[in-house]
Amino acid sequence: MTTSTMTGPDTAPADLPPALAEPAREELRLEAVLGALSDPLRLTIVRKLLLEREAYDHTCGWFELDRPKSSLTHHFKALREAGVLRQRQYGLERRSRVRTEDLDARFPGLLDLVAAWEPASSAG
Repeated sequence: MTTSTMTGPDTAPADLPPALAEPAREELRLEAVLGALSDPLRLTIVRKLLLEREAYDHTCGWFELDRPKSSLTHHFKALREAGVLRQRQYGLERRSRVRTEDLDARFPGLLDLVAAWEPASSAG
C-alpha cells in the first residue's frame, strides 16, 4: 500500500500530520471499497461523516458508538485500508475523514448512494 498523492479538497495543509498508509487513488478497487462498506457499522460511520462532515477530521469519540475501542479500531482500519477513509495520527488519537475526491473520481455516484442509505435499525 502506498500513500496517495493528495490534491484538491483532500489536500492537507502543511501543519497537519501526514496521512497513515492508504492505497493511492489509482489503486482503489471497487471490490475492496464495497467489502469495507458491506458492514452496517462501517457504512454508518461513512454515512455520518458524509452527512455531518466539518472542515476537520473526526476522532472515534465523535461518532458516539457503543463499541469497544478494539472493535472500532478494526472497523476504521478496514475503511482506511480499502481507501474509503483518510486517517491522521494526532498524538494518541487518530482522526478520520472520507476520501471524497478520490472516491468520486474512481467510482462516481457511490458516495451519493452511501449518503442516501437509511439504516433499517441501529448498526450492529
